[in-house]
Amino acid sequence: MADAKSLTVSVVAADHEVWSGEARQIVARTTEGEIGILAGHEPILAVLSAGEVRITPLEGPVITANAEDGFLSVQNDTVTIVAGQATLAS
Repeated sequence: MADAKSLTVSVVAADHEVWSGEARQIVARTTEGEIGILAGHEPILAVLSAGEVRITPLEGPVITANAEDGFLSVQNDTVTIVAGQATLAS
């Protein structure tokens, strides 16, 4: 369960989970522009544009995933990113 200052995050592609865990911040590119998500963000559903999703985990370096053809959902400090194609950047 996420604490008051963290997000529960899941990044999934059409056929597999790409990354999941607790994070401090998510930055993603949507059709409306780049969006940053922190704990306490109001609920939102946004269409992803092809590009990077940057995840700042509670510990360790920033994780970057390349995602396209999908959406981002935020509700109750849970972020779900569903993409037709998504891979971790190397």
